[in-house]
Amino acid sequence: MKKIYYLKTCDTCRRILKEMDTSEFIFQEIKTEPITAKQLDELFALTKNYEVLFSRGAKKYREMDLKSRQLAEKDYRQLILDEYTFLKRPVIINGNEVYVGNTKKRVDIFK
Repeated sequence: MKKIYYLKTCDTCRRILKEMDTSEFIFQEIKTEPITAKQLDELFALTKNYEVLFSRGAKKYREMDLKSRQLAEKDYRQLILDEYTFLKRPVIINGNEVYVGNTKKRVDIFK
């Protein structure tokens, strides 16, 4: 499977996606088409970790004062399902490879 979870208003997503050939990828804009529990569990199968999929940079992270809480894997999963901004993005799946977040060095594996 070749799929990209992204946010169309995210400058970082746009920059990363512009740098790669996305012609064979299926796109899912997570604000208009939120990630499902099944999709999130499929990502977990690739990453073995919900925390790696979780964005601490989300405005809601500060608003909900989550920094002061001890979060477990089930908490990360539920927060991502409840609020699209908690999914670190973009998430790019290329077969069994997955790229999560915005570190430029990892984008090279998809060129």
